[in-house]
Amino acid sequence: MKKIPMRKCVVTQERLPKKELVRIVRTTSGTVELDLTGKLNGRGAYLQKAKATIELAKKTKVLARALECEIPEEVYEELLKICD
Repeated sequence: MKKIPMRKCVVTQERLPKKELVRIVRTTSGTVELDLTGKLNGRGAYLQKAKATIELAKKTKVLARALECEIPEEVYEELLKICD
């Protein structure tokens, strides 16, 4: 049986399969990007692919704390497009 990689959502604190989450990365240059491949260098945080989770992350600024930087509005807009 193949092992399924598990990651923790920074908003809900649930451990979920990696495929059900999206990774957001603060790159070494300081920009914040979506990492759909899971291979970008930098500090990463995982969010569940659910509209309610993304809106809660924006409201509570938990993603900004996890990545230790400000999150641009465009990143949240891209996340909402992915979860639709």
